[in-house]
Amino acid sequence: MQVFVLLFNARTENEGIHTIRVGDRNLVLMFEDEDDATRYALLLEAQDFPTSTIEALDQQEIEEFCESAGYHSQLVPKGFVPQSDAERLLMVPPETNVDKPDWSVESELEDKDLGLEDEEPMADADLERIRRQLEGLL
Repeated sequence: MQVFVLLFNARTENEGIHTIRVGDRNLVLMFEDEDDATRYALLLEAQDFPTSTIEALDQQEIEEFCESAGYHSQLVPKGFVPQSDAERLLMVPPETNVDKPDWSVESELEDKDLGLEDEEPMADADLERIRRQLEGLL
């Protein structure tokens, strides 16, 4: 079966797949519906994630990749409606991102060159306000 996943730096030497951290596991989301994957990618961008590419791949290929990389995979079916906070992560990205993605060594060097490492983080109240505005768009 064909599924849709989010890739960063697709078809480059620095390609990475989007994962979410659930406890001590890295989880790759496999979307059954391309529109759901696109919505998720747009929500990530709204949270200052790098732009991702939606790629259609064979589900078995992704599951094999996950197994070899020590990741877990989760199919998000078309029309999925979350019933718990844990399931909500499958449709709405977490509010935080890892500081330094494994695949983004170049970004770290660019940030240092631009002096971006000294920027103040956004206040929790501001983040909450922005999150509510984005959810209102859905």
